Amino acid sequence: MPITPSFVALALLACSDAEVAVEEAPKAAKKRTAVGDADVTAVFAREESDGTWTFHVTVQHNDRDWSDFADGWDVVLPDGTAVRPDPFYAFTKQIRNPHVDEQPFTRTQRNIEIPSDVNTVRVRAHDKAGGFGGQEVEVDLNVRFGPNYSVKRAL
Repeated sequence: MPITPSFVALALLACSDAEVAVEEAPKAAKKRTAVGDADVTAVFAREESDGTWTFHVTVQHNDRDWSDFADGWDVVLPDGTAVRPDPFYAFTKQIRNPHVDEQPFTRTQRNIEIPSDVNTVRVRAHDKAGGFGGQEVEVDLNVRFGPNYSVKRAL
């Protein structure tokens, strides 16, 4: 096949398109594989006299702005169900704003109903840009102190 100026132009165009596709592919892949990086660093769980629970949860996340911040945390039962005291919230505790200058930060949620036959829960944090995926804390509700948690049962 003779090499003509048109062939060279098409070959160069094909190569430059391939380079663009190679450069763009990792960006698209990175977006699809984004994993949350909001970490739960401490949990204090207190059983109230009415049988509900209050959780004080400390979250660490590099909040940047309204597009990337820790926007909630969940108390998760062993079957994977997230407990939601308010059915209109997306999380056990909805966090409404970034905490750029307050890291880590602790927020409290009351009236958490945990079935009486449940002995352990997981607490996980969510970040708006990446979702779930950071460090979680598993809490044994029958043990006073554990790794990154403490529990106070009602008398």
